[in-house]
Amino acid sequence: MLRLLNFLKKKKEVPQLKQKKKAAQLPKEMNEAIAARKGELGEYKIDIQLDQLPKDCLYLSDLLVRNPKAKSGYSQIDHVVFTPYGIFTIETKNYQGTIYGGKDRKTWLVNGKFKMMNPFVQNYGHIEALKALIHEKYRHLFISMVSFTKRCTFKVDLDYRKIASNELIVYDIELSEYIHRKVSVLKIQHKEPLLSDSDISNIYHAISKANIIDQKARVEHTLKLKSDRQPERTSAVNAACIVCSKQVSVKVKQYCLSNKKFKGNVYCY
Repeated sequence: MLRLLNFLKKKKEVPQLKQKKKAAQLPKEMNEAIAARKGELGEYKIDIQLDQLPKDCLYLSDLLVRNPKAKSGYSQIDHVVFTPYGIFTIETKNYQGTIYGGKDRKTWLVNGKFKMMNPFVQNYGHIEALKALIHEKYRHLFISMVSFTKRCTFKVDLDYRKIASNELIVYDIELSEYIHRKVSVLKIQHKEPLLSDSDISNIYHAISKANIIDQKARVEHTLKLKSDRQPERTSAVNAACIVCSKQVSVKVKQYCLSNKKFKGNVYCY
């Protein structure tokens, strides 16, 4: 009798297990849609923050400007804020987890596993592209900011959180606060504004005029970035053992290449 009851119990549990497994596997299109939606919500929160800035500040969002030094030939800049005491160039990130990084690292880590380009190196390229559009006397006024969502925890150089720095890492919900604090510090350092209303207007219109709104150019820029990343993924997947030519996983390849005794060669187990 006990065996019969156990048998019936197991039969009832099987459909539940299958159902859970099926629910966990979302279609690729759905995952992309969710990611896009999160990105839209993140940008919406940034816009709310920027709308809270004083009336003597102007800002531009989602800029695409020419940059001969970039791989795609363009720089896509999330936000630029023009204040009487500085020009804030803002790169926004929509990651989730712990962010590990430092000033001397070209790549940072998310959760200690996934690599991302040092966002301040990325923002440096954006700032250089913007400097080419304005008069030389304004080019020293740029301040680099990187904004993450509150779904992140920072494990980065402490200098990035100090208001005295010209490279600041912030949460999206504190963006306007940090800009306000930074401007307040600059007000103490300089008796007079570094940019007049006329200066801000001229810089704003010069950069706005250079913004590329043509959708075809924007799509080409996005596709170029994706194609540049593709060879890295392909080479990682197709890595093979130097002895037996057996395919190895990305993890094995990374282990071999990071181990000096293998001298740049890849081996299977």
